[in-house]
Parts: sequence; structure tokens; C-alpha cells
Amino acid sequence: MPTPLIFTPMKRLFFLFWLGLASFARSQAAGAAAVSPEVQADHTVTFRLSAPKATTVTLTADWLNGAQPLTNAGNGAWSITLGPLPPSTYIYSFNVDGVATTDPVNPLIKLRATGNASLVQVRADSPGVQEMRDVPHGTVEVNWPKSAVLGGDTRRVLVYTPPGYTQDTTRHYPLLLLLHGSNDTSDGWTNVGNVNFLADNLIAEKKMVPMVMVMTNFYPASPGASGPRGGGGQRGGGGGNNNPFYKYVLDEVLPAIESKYRIATGRENQAVAGMSMGANQALDLFLGHFDQFSSVGVFCASSYNQFESANAAWLADAKGTNARTGVIWIGCGRQDTQHFSGSERVAQVLEAHQITHTWVPTEGMHNYAIWRNHLEAFLPLIFQRGSQGP
Repeated sequence: MPTPLIFTPMKRLFFLFWLGLASFARSQAAGAAAVSPEVQADHTVTFRLSAPKATTVTLTADWLNGAQPLTNAGNGAWSITLGPLPPSTYIYSFNVDGVATTDPVNPLIKLRATGNASLVQVRADSPGVQEMRDVPHGTVEVNWPKSAVLGGDTRRVLVYTPPGYTQDTTRHYPLLLLLHGSNDTSDGWTNVGNVNFLADNLIAEKKMVPMVMVMTNFYPASPGASGPRGGGGQRGGGGGNNNPFYKYVLDEVLPAIESKYRIATGRENQAVAGMSMGANQALDLFLGHFDQFSSVGVFCASSYNQFESANAAWLADAKGTNARTGVIWIGCGRQDTQHFSGSERVAQVLEAHQITHTWVPTEGMHNYAIWRNHLEAFLPLIFQRGSQGP
């Protein structure tokens, strides 16, 4: 029979002291693990995860080429410090023993078509052009139109209206259709790209024409849907998915926007831009509906295998094409190895056919940090003639 433990008053005092000390240490470790992400003054970022039973924890992020391992402090508190990072909003997630997960203590979430991730904001020492400044702000409204083209689905469409839109009810504004990338959603440009703050600040600096921007989900089937309107393939671009999406945008979204908001008429007052998959679609819409869109922004597009043959007549008439074109802007980061060559090829084809365009190869990867920079360069160039009437 085990000998019972007998505590003298002094032993009891020491026991309670060490018990409290151990409890304090555990709480400190748990507290440290709960601070994630932690952005330092030098723009390095520490990511932490409390996972006592995990054997391997890695971090993937949109500025990294591959997964980075976290270090276990020995008590289940995993951490890694990366950077410094240029000011921007970045997307990241953890992988715990093969299972991808968001950062459980970070409330900033990046919604995706399938699977979610976490966000970290690295702010500039003084508010950058993509950050909130003390300037007049526009409004981002959520619209819920029902689509006959997409089988009766009700879809979310975000619409940015510039500062002053509600005050001057006689003014009509040009329209930019802004498209997202594969596995993204309609709010990617706002909650990661900060497009509303970017536009607010550029307008305040008188660097861009005030405009209405429209952002809608690409997917012809609701992400994760099953049945006749669901099925595979809704995450990416391609003829089977693109065609109903184009019809949805052209026949339903844009007419609905034009009936609700004060949009200036004429193709010189309409442009389209997009990143990644949305860049391909933006160029498709621009070329396929040249009577509707006068300018296009192509941010990190992939390859166009039939670009020349599919647009032979448009390319052959350089004089007529240039006369009717506002801006063709193409950009890609050199470190974006899957998309750079395709983007460069589009620029090379345009150059060979003497089509006026802007090709901007930059440093950067396939993420919102570079797409927002592309948009910052593109917005001041379009709609320079302006419009005050319908």
C-alpha cells in the first residue's frame, strides 16, 4: 500500500509556490503562442501556433516559394520569424501534421472559393497609398442580383462608388470591371487588395479620375455546389467556365449596374482589368467585346496559346485598333515563374503588330502585393477624357 503524502505547513507552502510557478509558466507560454501574427517595427513578422501534440508545423504564404518549418520551443509553442516584408497585406496558413489550417488566434481571414487562409497586414511607417488615410472615402456596396444565366443563383456583386458620389447627383462616372483570380472571391480586391483605400487616396491626390468599380465572383457554379449547376472545374478558367461567366457579366451584371448607378455611356467610359485568371478573362473580354471596353489591365496573366490566331483581324489593323484603344497595360513579376513568360508573350505579340501598349516587368511574386501595385499604376491612366454627363 503506497505511503500517504504528508505535508507540513512549510512543505505545503513550497508545493503551492511551485504549483503556482508552473501554472504561470504554462500561461506565459500559452499567451506567447496566442500572439500571432506579431509585426515588429522592422517589418519582420513572427507567427506562432500552440500545438502541443503536433510533430511537424509549417507555414505557407503568398510571398514564399515553399513551406517554411516552425520551431517547437519544447512546450508545444511553435514559432517562426520571417521578413522584413514590404508594406502590404499578405495571405498565409499553417499546416499541422499534414492538415492545412488558418491561424486560430488571428481574426483576419481570407475567404476563398474552397478553403480559407489568414491575413497579416504589414503597415508602412506612415500610411501608404493602399492604407486608410484622412481623406474623403468612397463606399463599397454589396448587391445581390439573381442570375437567370447562372440557373437562378443569387450572387454577390461589390460596387465601389467614389467620394462625392452621393453629393453630386448630376455627375455620371466611368466604370471599371475588376476581376479576381482562381480560387478567389469578389471581395479579394477589397479585403486584401485594399482597392477602395487605394482609389480614395489616388482621387484625393488628383491622380486618377473618380470611377465606379465593379467586382463579382467568376464562378459559373457556386463554389462547392453539386448537381447540374455545380460539379468540377468551377475554380479555374477555361472555355467551358468562361463563356457563361462572360454572358453573366455582359448580359446581367453590367446592365443592372448601369440601371442602378450613374454610369457614363460610351465604350470610352468602360474598362476591364484583372489579376491571374482574371487577367486572362479581362483580355478575353476586351478583345472579344472591343465595342464595349476601351481599356484593359492585365496583371500576371498566364499563356495564350491561340492569342495571335484568335485575334488576327484585330492585330492586323494596328492603325484602327490604336485609334480606338485607350490603355492596354500588362505587368508581371519576374519571380512569378508560372506567369511571367505568358504575360511577356502577350506584350511581344502586341509589339510585333505595332499595337500601342505598356509592358511593365517588375520584381515580385504572384500575390496581391504586386497586383495592387499594378492597379496603382493602371488607374491613373484610364478615362483621362472624363465624363460629366450620361
